[in-house]
Amino acid sequence: MPILSVVVPFHDVEEYLGPCLDSLTAQTLRDLEVICVDDGSRDGGPAVVEARRAADPRVRLVRQAGGGVGRARNIGVRHVTGRYLAFVDGDDLVPRDAFRRLVASLESTGSDLACGNVMRLHHDQLVPSWAHRQAFARRLERTHITRHPLLVRDRMLWNKVYRRSFWDALALTFPERLYEDQPVAMAAHVGATSVDVLKAVVYYWRRRDWSVTQRSLEPGNVRDRLLSVLETATLLARRAPGVKPRFDRDTLDIDMSVAVEAVARMGTAADPAILDLAARYLDGVAPDDWLSLPYQRRLLTHLLHRRRVEELAAVFAQERAGGLWPPLASTRFGLGGRRWYGRHPALPAHLAEVTDELGLETRLLSAGWRDGLLRGEGWMSVGRFDARGLGRARVRVWLRERGTGDTVPLSEDRVTPASLGLPQEDGRVAAEHGFPFGFAFDPATLSPARLARRGHWELRVELRAGGLRLEGKVAGPRWLPPAVPPPVRRAGSWLVPVRAGKGVWGLRVRRAEALIGECRIEGGDLLVAGELADPGDGDPVLRLVRRGDGEEVYFPVTLDGHAFTGRIRLGDIEAPVGRVPRWDVLLDQGRKIRPLVRTRARPAATVAGRRFVADRGDDGCLMLVEHCPPL
Repeated sequence: MPILSVVVPFHDVEEYLGPCLDSLTAQTLRDLEVICVDDGSRDGGPAVVEARRAADPRVRLVRQAGGGVGRARNIGVRHVTGRYLAFVDGDDLVPRDAFRRLVASLESTGSDLACGNVMRLHHDQLVPSWAHRQAFARRLERTHITRHPLLVRDRMLWNKVYRRSFWDALALTFPERLYEDQPVAMAAHVGATSVDVLKAVVYYWRRRDWSVTQRSLEPGNVRDRLLSVLETATLLARRAPGVKPRFDRDTLDIDMSVAVEAVARMGTAADPAILDLAARYLDGVAPDDWLSLPYQRRLLTHLLHRRRVEELAAVFAQERAGGLWPPLASTRFGLGGRRWYGRHPALPAHLAEVTDELGLETRLLSAGWRDGLLRGEGWMSVGRFDARGLGRARVRVWLRERGTGDTVPLSEDRVTPASLGLPQEDGRVAAEHGFPFGFAFDPATLSPARLARRGHWELRVELRAGGLRLEGKVAGPRWLPPAVPPPVRRAGSWLVPVRAGKGVWGLRVRRAEALIGECRIEGGDLLVAGELADPGDGDPVLRLVRRGDGEEVYFPVTLDGHAFTGRIRLGDIEAPVGRVPRWDVLLDQGRKIRPLVRTRARPAATVAGRRFVADRGDDGCLMLVEHCPPL
């Protein structure tokens, strides 16, 4: 009898099945059996299993005519003989030491199940799974979902090993539908005497463009999702009521968002069974958990709950077009202070409070040096609410230095609320309701002491109107105008306007050992030219370092006195492993030099179908970005 039995259901995943099985047969835990269940595959998947079985007797093949992954898993469980049980999907991978770690933990602690951390796999890129990151941040032995409620997000089967006697005692079986794993995984967590939580990554969860999760808006998919949600909610309400609020907040955020979009797109043709399932689940959600949803989604979910399908479709379309701006109003002062509400005729007052979600959304509309001053104009809104009813507002803009908290006032004005058509990320122009602001920065306000600190100053703004006071950083999507102004020199230092990775505007004070004054595309290459403060003894090289994994590539530089030129052959750069690869461009002269970019140009080129843009990084230095198509 093997120590561990692994059930692998598969259906039309021939491309991935071989690597999956290889990752299982290569496990450091050698005493295992692999039960592969063919769920009516129409491709060469069964032949892949036969080949592995011929080479490794631990691999077995079981066939069924079809019926879904739930039935396939149930059939697989009937064939297992091991003391422990695990499940792996046929398109995923398991790290080599994963099962040894999980089984060893159970052998040591006597727990009923052990679970571990997960990475998402897309092409060759691994990124942490958001659902598992917090729950598996540290190792815990002999815990339970009621003591570690973050495990409510651990709703999958395959990052676990179960004690077989425990599985049989609970008589766990899979429903024969999609999303069949959630109610079983939650029943195991709730029913366990104790659970081991491993920080180590034990599973690579593949993201496929046409997997079940990508077809989430299909009616049958939505129905099965809601069935599992309702079944899990009923289980938690009965067996772990203290965990259910956390489950409800996650479900409102994820599953109900899918249901809202699906029903809004179906309109009056929506399946009444879907509406009934959604309403039955939402009937059991406490008012405080409803308030965890942002206002606009709360409104849409309420319309779904009340089966007001036509109104849901209309409001959903309005929200997607950027036209949903509920008026903002407040109560008078009470024991808890002033409370704020979004007003919409479809949303009852007990679901309308927005006090804790109010914040400024800001963006610059123009920025540049003029008459020796850095001038800018911007726009701010109070979230996605119409705050025009608050009347005139006092707006203050300043720079705040990171680390020291030192401030430089820039402006303070009284402004009138207005509406303005602004370009959106998808290219549309939409009306936004808010308040304008402007500022002018004089470099002379930075004293020698401030210049010597080489600090990073963030641009901040404050709004006071109608009893409301909000402040925040000035930010906005990097790919929208305006362009970042070039650096200027003052008293031996460079003042470098910057736009950080999250679009936060600011100013950095730097020394410059190298300056790039020209940056242009020539024949599919990026040409850079500038000056070195100290040319040194030998020729430098251009060194590109990819953010995230530190991958490097080098290109030659020609040096003529203090002047340098370099040519980056874009076609020689390694193909991307992520959606938006970023390369920092350095001059390597035996030491790393970050060259400041003085030109406003952002040259772009398409080489072999790949789109490159030369841009400024967070520190005003050269950065090369590859804009990849969405996944």
